[in-house]
Amino acid sequence: MIRKDFIKLAALSGAYLASSESAGALNRSASAETKMTAGQLQSFLTSMVKLKPDTVDKIIIGDPETEVKKIGTCWMTDWDTCGRAVEAGVNVLITHEPTFYTHRDLDDVPDFLQRSSQYTREQYLTQIERKKKWINDHKLVIIRNHDTLDALKDKGIPFAFGEFLGFRNTDIIASRTYYNVYKFNKQKAIEFAKNVAIRLKKLGQPGVAFYGDSEREVSSVGVGTGWICDPMDFGDLKPDVFLAIDDVVKTHIQTVFANDTGHPLLVINHGTSEEMGMRSLNQIIKEKYPETEVIHFMQGCTYDWITAEGETARHKG
Repeated sequence: MIRKDFIKLAALSGAYLASSESAGALNRSASAETKMTAGQLQSFLTSMVKLKPDTVDKIIIGDPETEVKKIGTCWMTDWDTCGRAVEAGVNVLITHEPTFYTHRDLDDVPDFLQRSSQYTREQYLTQIERKKKWINDHKLVIIRNHDTLDALKDKGIPFAFGEFLGFRNTDIIASRTYYNVYKFNKQKAIEFAKNVAIRLKKLGQPGVAFYGDSEREVSSVGVGTGWICDPMDFGDLKPDVFLAIDDVVKTHIQTVFANDTGHPLLVINHGTSEEMGMRSLNQIIKEKYPETEVIHFMQGCTYDWITAEGETARHKG
């Protein structure tokens, strides 16, 4: 090989190597940019709605710098669900409700136990420490998304639940944040209740509690948002039927009022009412981060229904 050809070949080889190294660096840079931390995921989740400074929507436990490998969503981070998440390879779990038995999670500990006996305080505090240790030992990050999903327009809790019940947004005849009133064809209240029960069976709810006049003709239902569903708080929207949850309705107040006035009231489980909202959030995350695996842990109705005949309606999916 003559000298000038050798120099030309060497120059071309050097250029190729430089180009390859540059491309490799770009690929590594691009790969680094596609990596997402739990903190970045949390920032996206809270960007969908303007929240108050004291929101409970935050990382409850775990390192914000944790690289997200697999995301899980659920309504409640009980220990069973946390275990299933870890077994499935999830390292970031998004929950709607608390992990540590009180609304503000660890921020409320131990204040929420002040009215309890010393024995009860010790029981709860011991369990909280056990659960914290288990979560940290398994390097699981838990993110709370409560206030955001409650207030999210069109895809939040009340909208997702309304869609599950068979309604469309065009069926809404009255609305404000947290509450929707849907219209439907006129029918007896008991028939509407039966139709709701049929749909809720898919979420592990064995039936609905009914109060009021079962023969009353109705053509609209008021749906709240989980805990924010007290008929006393949105009666001015004038639904023919109220749909509320067991954590809110008191059997000596709203139910007696319903029976005395005849105004129909359906009561269902808290978890049942918000399951579809968490599925909606799951889909939002999938669309935002298509390169990341996102799975959902179905919960729905949170109790097993035991009958006198010995039959058991299991709540888990």
